[in-house]
Amino acid sequence: MNAPLQPVILGSDIGVYALARAFHEAYGVRSIVVAGAALGPVAGSRIVDYEIVTDGHDAGQLVERLLDVARRNADRTLLLLANSDWLVRVVVRNRRVLEERYVVPFLSEEVLDRLSDKATFAEVCVEHGVGVPRTVVVDFAAAGDPGWEPPAVDLPYPLIAKAASSADYQEVEFEGKAKVFEIESPERLTWLWGALRRAGFRGRFVAQELIGGDDTLMRSITAYVDTRGVITLLCSAQVLLEEHTPSGLGNPAAMITTREDAMLDQARTLLEATGYRGFANFDVKVDPRSGEYRFLEVNPRIGRNNYYVTAAGANPTRFVVADHVEGTAVQPVVVDEQILYSILPHRLLLRYVVDPALAARVRALVRARRTVHPLRYPADLSWRRRLYVLAAMANQWRKFRRYYPKVTDTGF
Repeated sequence: MNAPLQPVILGSDIGVYALARAFHEAYGVRSIVVAGAALGPVAGSRIVDYEIVTDGHDAGQLVERLLDVARRNADRTLLLLANSDWLVRVVVRNRRVLEERYVVPFLSEEVLDRLSDKATFAEVCVEHGVGVPRTVVVDFAAAGDPGWEPPAVDLPYPLIAKAASSADYQEVEFEGKAKVFEIESPERLTWLWGALRRAGFRGRFVAQELIGGDDTLMRSITAYVDTRGVITLLCSAQVLLEEHTPSGLGNPAAMITTREDAMLDQARTLLEATGYRGFANFDVKVDPRSGEYRFLEVNPRIGRNNYYVTAAGANPTRFVVADHVEGTAVQPVVVDEQILYSILPHRLLLRYVVDPALAARVRALVRARRTVHPLRYPADLSWRRRLYVLAAMANQWRKFRRYYPKVTDTGF
């Protein structure tokens, strides 16, 4: 590096903190976080500096603040990252002006549009032989017309419904809004189409075949594709338990890293076929009927729970810095070290892991101290941070009791 490295990260959630932690572990640097507020995961941290904008949902404000940060850090190598779909789109759409001051390690806007949209993502997967659930696309572009009617959805119930593009859904508000809907009947689907129409949603929604089974059939894949088009990092994990609050539904709360080559090969096929660059995070589910992998989506970023990759021995910041800052070709890595990543108290987690063999793996990793919580960073545990982490852990009991009650307790 010709000038000192300065990571700049858009957002302030737990995934942003995990990235800042990874940079601090690898390079000993503080990250600059640009957001509308210093939320709990980054608040009071010693490893981040804050740049707070008046409106964190205003792309113009964010870009202007980024340019201001660049002017005040002209003597540093500024590496820009973002960890939400909407913020990635802000960066990609403003790449030309941002690249005058920043290293911008993201995919092209064309590839972003194809893959971040769940409708076209399904089409691309089918084209390249990657497994996906059956999908029906509902376009709301003309939903303001008096005679508009949604198309018939020829899928068995229950089914899954979600926005094709989270960016189109970001600002839409209505009672009962959720990230993902599980639709149990035609009447409930009719309600959803009506609610979206009345709320002014004019993007596309997808209805998908529900792949049955519990959270433990979910998989997460994190990848990095360098500027040469070489996939230098692949890491995957088996989800143990997801969040079940309406706003967080589908976010992994606990995972065990695991290497499943047949699944990783499909991810590799998709990344290579589309000319992908930068970080990617796939959501995959194992179909209990066939054992086949069904790719649900790809996020054009490293992902909220990215610290499982660092904890398993492959700090992802080293891959992007070597590629974009140092200009070094990195030997590709496929992670196979096993760790338990969890934002939950272990006893709470074990209430929900009902498979005896899987519960035994959890206990063994806990006893071997092969566990990690992204916010529990020894170099950043002031009394305020310790209290926040303890409160967040205690709050998990309340959230799961309310949204995903279960009486089973496998003990510890």
